[in-house]
Amino acid sequence: MQRLSEREWQAYTEKYKNRARMLISCPDRPGIVAAISHFLFQQGANIVQSDQYTTDPESGRFFMRIEFELSNLEERCEVIKAAFSPIAKNFEMEYSLVQASKRKKVAIFVSKEDHCLLELLWRWNSGELYADISVVISNHPDMRETVESFGIPYHCIPVTKENKPEAEIAQIAAAEGADLIVLARYMQILSPRFLEDYAMRIINIHHSFLPAFVGAKPYEQAYRRGVKLIGATAHYVTEELDAGPIIEQDVQRVTHQEDVETLKQLGRQVERTVLARAVGWHLEDRVLVYGNKTIVFP
Repeated sequence: MQRLSEREWQAYTEKYKNRARMLISCPDRPGIVAAISHFLFQQGANIVQSDQYTTDPESGRFFMRIEFELSNLEERCEVIKAAFSPIAKNFEMEYSLVQASKRKKVAIFVSKEDHCLLELLWRWNSGELYADISVVISNHPDMRETVESFGIPYHCIPVTKENKPEAEIAQIAAAEGADLIVLARYMQILSPRFLEDYAMRIINIHHSFLPAFVGAKPYEQAYRRGVKLIGATAHYVTEELDAGPIIEQDVQRVTHQEDVETLKQLGRQVERTVLARAVGWHLEDRVLVYGNKTIVFP
């Protein structure tokens, strides 16, 4: 299997070692962009990309994603954060400053279906997903050989009604240090305690028939109703099942000619691409959460 070498990963890291991303959310008012731009100019930074959005110019919420290049970023990052603090306080900002060269640590949870997992592994393997996939965790042994062929540790932790609390403790230990957890068709519900530890850092994927076709066999239900669209939704996980902030969605048109198995096949194709997009955008710091919605910058 051809995979991205450590040398190629290092080349990417070297290329972006002086690039940072700033994500900002604050009440909208005049002067925000000017203050940020002037601050970065004073630091000697060169802005390479800037995107912004406001919910309402008069009394709304302002969101911004800005990328910039700055010499000796590694040494200066904490100093820049401290220097920016007065501006953040003045504009009541919630903000983060991250280095683009730092690979986020990702843990993937999976059950028996492999299509979403494989899409993530293939994209990671080719360097399309700039991340460190540290572990794959499953409640079944089925994917072990596939995952370990990529050089990634595989933890099989069976989950039953009787052992669920103990299993979750083992899962949390296996995923320790993860910046992001991806549920790649993981068919178990996570506890509120788990979700609290990873608030807005767990991404799930499911079909987009909800709330119309709830429960078992949604494709069979959809087929009986003669649906003309099938799709998938990737979202952050919250305590309310399948109701967290949506990151990405897509659909595929179908006709009366498709049978149930074809609908399932098309659904899997949409699921794998939608999840991969959502994970990629999160890794590139393109997503800001606003209430139960997201702002996703291009």
